[in-house]
Amino acid sequence: MTHLDGNVLAGPASGLLGFDATTALGQCDSCGDVLELGQARVYGAPMGYVARCRTCDSVLVVIVESVRQRTLSTRGLRWIREGAP
Repeated sequence: MTHLDGNVLAGPASGLLGFDATTALGQCDSCGDVLELGQARVYGAPMGYVARCRTCDSVLVVIVESVRQRTLSTRGLRWIREGAP
């Protein structure tokens, strides 16, 4: 399956987080890599997005969209911080 650029998270994730998710920094809970979410490998589906670590391919973020709601899981991140340092 072909991955998308992490910048596709700009709309769905930014609306939930309240800031630009593509420039947000996060640390992978699996390997410890620190990256801007815009650098993640994203796989899209009609129902949402799965963002994976660029280093170890672990799931970082899942966004599920339906007609009535949007759900964000950041289970694969140790932390997330608005903007670059």
